[in-house]
Amino acid sequence: MKAILMTGAAGRIGTFLRPELRSTYRLRLSDIAPVSDLQANETFVAADMSRLDEALAITAGVDAVVHFGGQSGEHDWEHILNANIDGFYNTLEAARRNGAKRFLVATPNHAVGFYRCDQTIDHTVYPKPDSRYGVSKVFNEALASLYADRYGMEMSCVRIGNVNHAPIDRRRLAIWISGRDMAQLVTIGIEHPDVHFEIVYGISDNARAWFDNRNAYRLGYRPQDRSE
Repeated sequence: MKAILMTGAAGRIGTFLRPELRSTYRLRLSDIAPVSDLQANETFVAADMSRLDEALAITAGVDAVVHFGGQSGEHDWEHILNANIDGFYNTLEAARRNGAKRFLVATPNHAVGFYRCDQTIDHTVYPKPDSRYGVSKVFNEALASLYADRYGMEMSCVRIGNVNHAPIDRRRLAIWISGRDMAQLVTIGIEHPDVHFEIVYGISDNARAWFDNRNAYRLGYRPQDRSE
């Protein structure tokens, strides 16, 4: 059973994913906030990924990293810089030093948020971030590309829409993804034999989708749910 580090495990996405993944992987959960409701195949280690020494400690001995840590929405630049740029660099560099080649990056739809909603876009479009938060996630994708090409790491970037039990408004009918569909994309990122650097969209099979997710389908993604 592979050991997987999940950063940001106390957040919403981590909370949705843990039940989907812990029967398949040994999960090392990490966050600044505690996770107290541990189940079988789960351990918790607190860490601040803006500190390289803590990132090195938490990435030691894992087979892959699933990175959901950091600031999850718009904030002042100093906070974004600390959490989403310095913190991401430290996590990725620590994984490289510790030999964890597989790395899944949560890079939300805000990295391309200034495309028109009536324009369907795929994974090849030029980034158009809609916020400082979106800019930080474009940086994450660029750094992931560098580490794939320069160091041979195997990077999966998932531009996540909205993970929830159900879409809560009209906008989320386009970008919603269920927990089990998100878990399928994470599993592809961990297990697919031919990952080098990939960008996919984290959405279910939504009729109103803004994103052409053909790259995810090419990798074997078969969503089970749809927002409608």
